[in-house]
Amino acid sequence: MRSGTRLAIDWGAARIGVAACDADAILCYPVETVPNTPAALSRIAALAAEHKPIEILIGLPVSLRGRDEQAANEMRGLAQRLARAVQPVPVRLVDERLSTASAHRRLAQAGRNSRQRRGIVDQAAAVAILEGALDRERSTSAAAGEKVTVDNRKGERR
Repeated sequence: MRSGTRLAIDWGAARIGVAACDADAILCYPVETVPNTPAALSRIAALAAEHKPIEILIGLPVSLRGRDEQAANEMRGLAQRLARAVQPVPVRLVDERLSTASAHRRLAQAGRNSRQRRGIVDQAAAVAILEGALDRERSTSAAAGEKVTVDNRKGERR
């Protein structure tokens, strides 16, 4: 298991949940909910500069059958923009299936009603994405997900 802080991103249409883990990759915790506005990318880059992660994990919304559909394709493009904004920090796409549903369930079990969950569910989903990625790395001894590679000459994905 690699040591080092990681950031995880649950990028939604209205809000973006951000979570982090400690340098030993044991404790995952919510960081912030960023409004999905034109300034969002800059705010996430600032969070990366503040937390100094070894990588950023961004949830990839694949279908329940494991296929890339429109949302996943859009997220791949967004991941490219994020990777350019946070260079040289690596960005990895990880399967986020059911992360938001899991976050809603955890918050409901903790006694949060739907109104209370609204402001923090995106952070909780980012925590779920990060926990899943860390569990995969522990079990396989390899970084979770797919690395986003940026070609700076053309600004295109390789």
